[in-house]
Amino acid sequence: MRLTHSSDSCTTILVGKKASYDGSTIVARTEDSQNGVFTPKKFIVVNPEDQPRHYQSVLSAFELDLPEEPVRYTAVPDAVPKEGIWGAAGINAYNVAVSATETITTNSRVLGADPLVPEGIGEEDIVTLVLPYIKTAREGVLRLGSLLEQHGTYESNGIAISDVDEIWWLETVGGHHWMARRVPDDAYVTNPNQLGSDRFEFDNPEHFLCHPHLKEFVRENHLNLNYSDEAFNPRYAFGSQKDKDRHYNTPRAWFMQKFLNPEAEQDPRSFFLPWCRKPYRKISIEDVNYVLSSHYQDTDFDPYGTEGNPQSRRTFRTVGINRTSQTAILQLRPDRPQETTGIQWIAYGSMPFNTAVPFFTQVSKTPDYFANATDKVSTDSFYWSNRLIAALADAHFSSHVGDLDDYQEETLAWGHEMIGRADRALASGQAVDFEAENQALSDKVQEATDSLLDKVLLDASNLMTNHFSLSD
Repeated sequence: MRLTHSSDSCTTILVGKKASYDGSTIVARTEDSQNGVFTPKKFIVVNPEDQPRHYQSVLSAFELDLPEEPVRYTAVPDAVPKEGIWGAAGINAYNVAVSATETITTNSRVLGADPLVPEGIGEEDIVTLVLPYIKTAREGVLRLGSLLEQHGTYESNGIAISDVDEIWWLETVGGHHWMARRVPDDAYVTNPNQLGSDRFEFDNPEHFLCHPHLKEFVRENHLNLNYSDEAFNPRYAFGSQKDKDRHYNTPRAWFMQKFLNPEAEQDPRSFFLPWCRKPYRKISIEDVNYVLSSHYQDTDFDPYGTEGNPQSRRTFRTVGINRTSQTAILQLRPDRPQETTGIQWIAYGSMPFNTAVPFFTQVSKTPDYFANATDKVSTDSFYWSNRLIAALADAHFSSHVGDLDDYQEETLAWGHEMIGRADRALASGQAVDFEAENQALSDKVQEATDSLLDKVLLDASNLMTNHFSLSD
């Protein structure tokens, strides 16, 4: 049995605290829907009284009584919950973050040994089942691992869980097994729809966690493809090396690593791209936003470019694809008050055409412009405004790219300004109304987005095929 769902292909980047520009841990992921599907999203706060005490999945028969004392958390659920909640990404009251999930690949050897579980949990469930109940990233790994062991999963997924000190990447292995690796503090990770981990140490619980019987599972089912029993590469054991991967998955990791390590000579079709690397310099929010918006700029593979030929420009699936639903950059900042440690940067729609907006997460509500999306197109919604801009600008990308760049730079600067202003106020002993700060930034972004939509609409109208230079 294969269950269908609204999110299928995503791209993840994780940045350790010593690799980031300000010592933050950074978890970021585009949530992309299946081909031909577009899923409106909304950014909300789930207060404890709104958290279910009995949970029932929509896409499977899974149900579970939940603990009685959840904590507040942010989430980016589907605006139309016909396939479940799909909380996607958020930060809780303890400043622990979860991004769930990155759909990953596996192989028939694994699925034959531990089949997927049709009545198990899936992407629609994980944020709701885990984020309200954990105080550290490691706790999150263990809670999710326990749920997988007991109830199983009907799909293969990768989940990022972080706090201010650590980032953990958990990958499911078949229906019930799992493994998790701590991201090295001085490195970043790229993970595009593949089981990515290329190293695992069973006897190093400080940096590696897993199902209690994973080692025996590997041995009994002859999954270790390394020549030496001492070395174990989970990518070979649990992952895939398909022709589809060479066109759909690995090129995305190649381009992100090309940007963050330009000295590395690599093939976009290679199955040997490292899971993590130390960048040539520290990584900023703008860098994360750029790689998640990327479309193979300045290569033969850019669908908007002039290099290569029409065939090469459609060879690989881009990171910044048309069917991105939302992108969350979850930033957990060191040595900050509890109210300002967790920043959730939100973008909706296709990443080359939008901007990322930061919000304080220790609040009880989010601005309507980011929270009021429905299935009805409306320019009162940040989601729909971004979708409209992308659809209008796409056909004449080179004519609009300057305006898009200006919009993004201006709005990102406003976000940094808001965060810095709050930091300075708190440092001087002043009180800060974080919901009011979020609302003020939302209002500015709405005005700028409306202006960009107006400009793109005018330019696109003038570039229509039936235009004529003479007029009465």
